[in-house]
Amino acid sequence: MKQVLPILLAAGLFAQAPPANRPQRPPMAETPNTDLYYKLSPDAMVMEGVPKGEVRGPFTLPSEVYPGTQHTYWVYVPAQYDPAVPASLMIYQDGQAFMAPEGDIRAQVVMDNLIYRKEIPIMIGVFINPGRRPDQPEPTPRNWGDRDTNRPTEYNSLDDKYARVIVDELMPVLYKEYNISKDPERHGIGGSSSGAIAAFTVAWERPNHFRKVLSNVGSFTNIRGGHAYPDIIRKSEKKPIRVFLVDGRNDNRALRADGSYDETRDWFLQNVRMQKALEEKGYDLNYSWGVQRHGQKMLQTVFPEMMRWLWRDHGATTDVRDMVGRGFAEPAKK
Repeated sequence: MKQVLPILLAAGLFAQAPPANRPQRPPMAETPNTDLYYKLSPDAMVMEGVPKGEVRGPFTLPSEVYPGTQHTYWVYVPAQYDPAVPASLMIYQDGQAFMAPEGDIRAQVVMDNLIYRKEIPIMIGVFINPGRRPDQPEPTPRNWGDRDTNRPTEYNSLDDKYARVIVDELMPVLYKEYNISKDPERHGIGGSSSGAIAAFTVAWERPNHFRKVLSNVGSFTNIRGGHAYPDIIRKSEKKPIRVFLVDGRNDNRALRADGSYDETRDWFLQNVRMQKALEEKGYDLNYSWGVQRHGQKMLQTVFPEMMRWLWRDHGATTDVRDMVGRGFAEPAKK
């Protein structure tokens, strides 16, 4: 009887041991929170003396592309906007997250600061949420709408439908209300996660309308076939698109607890595949790989630099006597 307990314990241990040939998931890093050291950039903080732009809205955009749905959007108008002078344009998917006053990006504050220092051109910013039915909730920083809006369909599908929302439904409204340049080189579009692949798809499908893409933790994965983009890029004629990719080595990596792995659902791998395909085709490309998880923490640090790089060729005076050109971008006269 004295040997029963040790025998049972040993039997239990052997029963729970996995087969010797089953791959095991590697142990977690000593510091699992690899977002810990990403901090808000000074350019995302309100600075005394910097003219503050106005965020107008919310506005509602009914959709014919996706019948029965509507898009909520807000418009950022910089203090320097002059209706007599065509402005550039930047559109952000998941607008609520990019403009959240206490969020990771605070894009409107960054634009205030960079425009004032003439590091990016004077631009209209648009923050647009994914489409939803009137009975569905508006996306928020805590719920981006994957389960209760049209976000998965609009953002992850490799077709031109969401591009039609932006180009055929939103743009005419913007052109009517604001003096926005028609030059596609002065149109940028960006997003995070599914919003990033959506932004890329808009530029890919409509390069005559958008030529600058800002992508953070882009979902170029097999949600709805997004992992096919690298092969599509290689097989297609090069398009006049400038792209900045950001991702982290601790994004969703598709390595399950049982050791199984699906590379088509590995966010970081698929972003690297995008980088390689775009480089091979000679695209105007920049990228930054960090250690962030799936989210926007790295954007706290790098978003201002992404904007500077994407908009780096907006022009600058070299006239030593042009003291206006050498100064700040002051508010437009009313």
